[in-house]
Amino acid sequence: MAELAKDSDLDSKEIDGLCVSSFTLSPDSGVGLTQHFGMTTRWLDDLPVGGASGVIALRRAARAVQSGDASVIACVAGDTSQPDTFRKLMSRFSRSAQDASLPYGAGGPNVSFALITREYMRRFGVEREDFGKLRLAQRENATHVPYALVDKPSTLEQYLQARMVADPVALFDCVMPCAGAEGFLVMKEQMAIDRELPFVRILSTLERHNAFPDDPIQYRSGWAQDADEFWELAGTTPDQVDMLQTYDDYPAISAMQIQNLGFCPDGDIAGFIRKHTFTFDGSFPHNTSGGQLSIGQAGAAGGFLGLVEAVRQLTGKAATNAVPEAQIAAVTGFGMIIFDRGLCSAAALLSKGQA
Repeated sequence: MAELAKDSDLDSKEIDGLCVSSFTLSPDSGVGLTQHFGMTTRWLDDLPVGGASGVIALRRAARAVQSGDASVIACVAGDTSQPDTFRKLMSRFSRSAQDASLPYGAGGPNVSFALITREYMRRFGVEREDFGKLRLAQRENATHVPYALVDKPSTLEQYLQARMVADPVALFDCVMPCAGAEGFLVMKEQMAIDRELPFVRILSTLERHNAFPDDPIQYRSGWAQDADEFWELAGTTPDQVDMLQTYDDYPAISAMQIQNLGFCPDGDIAGFIRKHTFTFDGSFPHNTSGGQLSIGQAGAAGGFLGLVEAVRQLTGKAATNAVPEAQIAAVTGFGMIIFDRGLCSAAALLSKGQA
């Protein structure tokens, strides 16, 4: 929060809205943070949507600013990570975790995502080598980012030979828990221009919860349900996008987001993966910071990672991993795995701001 105020040269009293997402904030709350931060707000939101939190925070904060409920809204997410944090989180994460997963020894999302990953591979002909390519491209991107948790190059052989966690999900398909925070400010465009602040414009957003509930095994989510409206509202098409930042808790979920938003013909995700490099300086730049698979997953802040990276890219703050001449970025979010599927899906399309 202090860094947001410092970078924008805004006094904390000028920030009159706050949106918070965190798994480890309890027993505190968003309203408690207003006192900790020395803020007086007239708009407040506390988002329990995990990996979809960044896009949904942007969407809701923008609507609040448009309606005059607040002038400047700080959207922040952060979590701590200690040796016992994950076990404690899972013990109270949901009723399905308490009643249907933990009693049978499934202590986290790996088992659920193994089910989703296997079905995705079966349905669309995706191989582990394809998921490995996505993951290796992100690791290559991370070698150009100084704050990446893991920034050493990796090989496909290392990926394929890694130990199984929940077949077909192996060690390098899983994110690394860490501590951290991300944040951004939402205000009217004219205010950003008057303050000489770098900014991006919102072209379109979508938010959908519990999409396609009748699918026996999840292989798609809300992006597929709302993609046509998403692109129509923006007045643009997928081939005009310069980069995509997906929520990458597992490579199969990144592939799902790529396909559901229409970046490749429906059903041809395997061919699309084999066609592109996915590096920031190659074809179809994807998760240009390295994503959570290289940066690490700081709890709910992982849901902000791709959005903040897109803002960095479009405002010229991505120095060593900049996508050349980038003008438009798509960002997706996916969150809250409940027993057998993720319930929350979101997306935003951003363009470079012009003063």
